[in-house]
Amino acid sequence: MNQNSVNSSELLRAFIKKASLKQEIYQKTFNVFSQFKTQAERLITANSEIVNKSRYHLLFEYKERGDFQFELKFGSDILIFMMHTNVFEFPRDHEVMKTDYIRQDKLRSYCGNIMIFNFLADSFKYNRLNDIGYLIGRVFLNREQHYFVEGKKEVGMLYNNFPYSVINQRTIRSIIYSSIMYTINFDLLTPPFDNQKEVTLQEMQTQLDTMSLRTGKRIGFRFQADELESNETQ
Repeated sequence: MNQNSVNSSELLRAFIKKASLKQEIYQKTFNVFSQFKTQAERLITANSEIVNKSRYHLLFEYKERGDFQFELKFGSDILIFMMHTNVFEFPRDHEVMKTDYIRQDKLRSYCGNIMIFNFLADSFKYNRLNDIGYLIGRVFLNREQHYFVEGKKEVGMLYNNFPYSVINQRTIRSIIYSSIMYTINFDLLTPPFDNQKEVTLQEMQTQLDTMSLRTGKRIGFRFQADELESNETQ
């Protein structure tokens, strides 16, 4: 056997091993994302009657946006859950990489990714393309169905025990509930007066024509995790 055939065999083994791993993780993440859809739709269906009895017409809807996206619309907010189609690995300096769970098998660090974004419902209603949405959480899943959530406050605090946490229907419901609760408490703040006291005629005309002045829950403010959380706890 010549050197080229040896190198070719090593290359193929490496390719098959890594590609098969990523396919397995992708399929398992896709299956879990389907469970997210099911649980989200059940949440809306089970509580729609109660919401509809409210004095005001309140939005409380589930909408599928294809294989890799769905949205929950409630009040003035929309949560968009989106599955990334690629597989990722944690950076070497990430806390997860320091656990015995990963040291025992590095392949456990490869994960699928489900992201959770918060937008204002009016951004979609009025087609305000410049409006800002925020990533409030992302769920990582490996081939063993262990999961880890990075996120804001309620979203990420309870789901960070990667070596021992295996995702199931109850934890999926809990992640959805926590995402909604965080969003309900994540209020729209007025920007500083000095940031808005001047406006050009073109900007005003554009606003009148298309409602395009940029809006977001923290417009005019630095949206940094440590700063925001310290302010909210004071």
